[in-house]
Amino acid sequence: MRQISYSQALKEAMVEEMERDKRVIMMGLCLKEGYKEFGTPIEDDKSYENVYDRIFDMPISESGYTGAGVGAALTGLRPVVVIMFSDFTTVACDQIVNQAAKIRYMFGGKGKVPMVIRANTGGYVSLAAQHSQMLEAWFSAVPGLKVVLPSTPYDAKGLLKSAIRDDNPVLFWEHKRLYGTVGKVPEEDYTVPIGRADIKRPGKDVTIVTYSYMVHKSLEAAEELSKQKVDVEVVDLRTTLPIDSEAVLNSVKKTGKLVIVQETYAPCSVSSEIAALVADRGFDFLSAPIKRVHAKWAPVPFAFHLENYILPQTQDIVDTVLKVF
Repeated sequence: MRQISYSQALKEAMVEEMERDKRVIMMGLCLKEGYKEFGTPIEDDKSYENVYDRIFDMPISESGYTGAGVGAALTGLRPVVVIMFSDFTTVACDQIVNQAAKIRYMFGGKGKVPMVIRANTGGYVSLAAQHSQMLEAWFSAVPGLKVVLPSTPYDAKGLLKSAIRDDNPVLFWEHKRLYGTVGKVPEEDYTVPIGRADIKRPGKDVTIVTYSYMVHKSLEAAEELSKQKVDVEVVDLRTTLPIDSEAVLNSVKKTGKLVIVQETYAPCSVSSEIAALVADRGFDFLSAPIKRVHAKWAPVPFAFHLENYILPQTQDIVDTVLKVF
């Protein structure tokens, strides 16, 4: 099977879905030029030549063009709204939380909002406090939304296709550090179901539940721990709304130990929810306390060495696993 980058996988998903369905449009900042490192621009890219007229560069008003996306979805289109950084979804919160997430419910299912909001997310690239946050927990507490954070090129392409075809609003967040990663991706059409976790590494001693870029750091930790005869299972949630509770519980039932790894802060987070899930429905499976690896409680610094101090590192995961083993 061929190997392509995460960025290329996303581009293929966009082009293929736009060619498959004339209702799919894309709108956002600098889509046709600039910011090439973030994987969204299409200037001079012949892959987009058949769908170029359905791609719109928007003014710097995330609230405005996210609202336009909600309206476009209500009228029968399937917009993909590209927000340059997930941090800036805070500007569009009213449109996302009070409009997109609520409309289908408030109108008894008569109005659908089949909209995808794409944004890059996360830190480890020295972009400072306003461009390095992971805010998935905010939106994972909102009924009516789905929240997707793929960790591999295969998942990125398959989940973006599923998101575009979904009749509900989907937040699709792509970690900055993943765009250049390479992995196996089929040439034929496929989708990955939203809400289903994936075991990225089977193991029998300890379960790590994680998602997004932390999957890669968890896999690095698992390899290091294997040298110490600790067999780690790495469960990639892939989506934080909905959470695949059965996959988590089945893994913990097998290993008896749980470490949850996330890039963001601990309070009121996805790791809090996973810990509560296992405490409620899998407490009898546990042979050790649940542990969490997460960011330290401070805004993400610009200086690279300080950012690395604030954000979780592979050794933090190794050290935490050894505490429960």
